[in-house]
Formats: sequence, C-alpha cells, structure tokens
Amino acid sequence: MNELVDAFLNYLSVERGLSRNTIISYREDINTYIDFLKAAHIDGFSLTKKNDITDFMLSQKDKGLASNSVARRLAAIKAFYRFLVRERILKTDPSNLIDSPKLWKKIPQTLSVNEVDVLLSQPNIRNRQGIRDKAILETLYATGMRVSEAVNLKTDNVNLDVGFLRCIGKGNKERIIPLGAKAINSIKRYLQVSRPHQLKNKESDFLFLNRFGKKISRQSFWKIIKRYAKEARIKKPIRPHILRHSFATHLLERGADLRSVQEMLGHANISTTQIYTHISKERLKAIHRMFHPRP
Repeated sequence: MNELVDAFLNYLSVERGLSRNTIISYREDINTYIDFLKAAHIDGFSLTKKNDITDFMLSQKDKGLASNSVARRLAAIKAFYRFLVRERILKTDPSNLIDSPKLWKKIPQTLSVNEVDVLLSQPNIRNRQGIRDKAILETLYATGMRVSEAVNLKTDNVNLDVGFLRCIGKGNKERIIPLGAKAINSIKRYLQVSRPHQLKNKESDFLFLNRFGKKISRQSFWKIIKRYAKEARIKKPIRPHILRHSFATHLLERGADLRSVQEMLGHANISTTQIYTHISKERLKAIHRMFHPRP
C-alpha cells in the first residue's frame, strides 16, 4: 500500500507539478486513511468499498475534524483512487459516487485600511532588520502574495523599474503582479541597506533573507506579521494570509473587477475570489445597520 502511495505522490510532483507542501498534505491525508483501513483489517485498496470510505469520513468527523478538513481528505482519497484506475491497478473507483460534504464558506478575517497603515508603520526603518521587515510587509500587502510565494521570491523576479514582480504560485503557475510606489521604495531601500549586510560577501538568489544570509522561512514571515500586529495593538486574530485577504478586499471595495483580482491572487477558479465580495457586502450591511434609522 505504501509503494502505491509513493508512486501517486511522485506523479503529483513530476507530472502535475504540485508544491512540496501540497504533496505533504496529500501524504498525511492518505496515510490517515490507510491507518483506518488497517484498523478495519483491510489490507489492500482493491478490497475497499464505498462504505469503507464513508465510514472513514464519519470517523474523522466524530474525532472533531472540521468539515473542510474532512472534505480535503476526501479530495485526496478521490485523487488517489483516480490515479490507481488510470494506472490500471484498480478496475473501478469506489470513491466515484461519494459527494464531498457541503462546506460553509468562512469569510476570511481582514484588516481595515487604517489597521494596515498602522501595521505597516511599525517596523523601525532606522535599523537594518526594520528595513527588511518593512519591505516584507509592504510587498505582501501590495501584491496579495501567499507567504509561501513570498519566501521563494527571487531578486530576478522583481523589476523595480517597471513596477512588477513575477510570482511562481501553486502548481508552478506563473503570474505577473503590479507593485505600488511604497512597496518599490521599501524594496529598493532593503536592497541597498539591509540585504548586502545579510549576505556578507555570500550569494543568494532569494530576495528576502534572514540574518545569516539564507532564505527566510515561512515561520519567520509569520512571526514578523504577528509581532508587528501586536505592536500595532490590533485585536483581530492574526493569521499568515491576513494581508492577502486585506489586499483582495480593499481592491474590490474600491471598484476593482473580480477577474483582475482573481488573476493577481492566482486563483484557478473565480468562485474562490468571490468570497471577498461577501466581505464587502457584510461591511455594507454593518454600515446600514449602524446608520439607517430603521435597521
């Protein structure tokens, strides 16, 4: 069973071009399913039936797993069975007729424009680390990049003269995103003042570096956002993608068209981008309730 899983994950990496983090998630989901099958004394995928998959999903729900996590695990299992049928290891796909649990689309937490301004003003640009952190925050908000995309951003991907950067997103898909003047100025200052000091005569293709001159980690990005949000006294729950969510919401609130925002975010499906229109509607409803004489 484990050999088949390895073959599937290799297919996702080589032929589908999925990211390392996505493949790790697939491995975890399928291994959890295998553990369930073994506990039920099912020793091969050819022995599984539709009811086994349904029982697995129910067991995950009983363990308190959120519905979106259960749906993600089902998606991984479905993709795996499709692979087994495609490779003629199985004749039929027992997951074919199982519907994904309906998900409530949670509206992502965002910051107001004023909160973003306060957050981005927190780094102390009188020192090298503050200059780097300012460049990181400005870039995240200016582009709506995922944290995983920003840590992998290379100096060659950024054209400060033209005001664009080239982002490599999920599935190795490339997109071009504009940079605003404030982000450009922050990156220029970082390149002139901080980055050469971090490198200390070493070389690196990556734009954002840690103090040892190596590519900064996703965990460090997260700590930077959380630290400055605390200093800005922002009370909202802070998550790594909060600047990405704020970027999309603020664009749509100011009249940007959905397709353009979809392209900048790198969403494969426009329905994913549409969730940000719900945020704008919720904001309008809140304003209506607050100021209308008969709410």
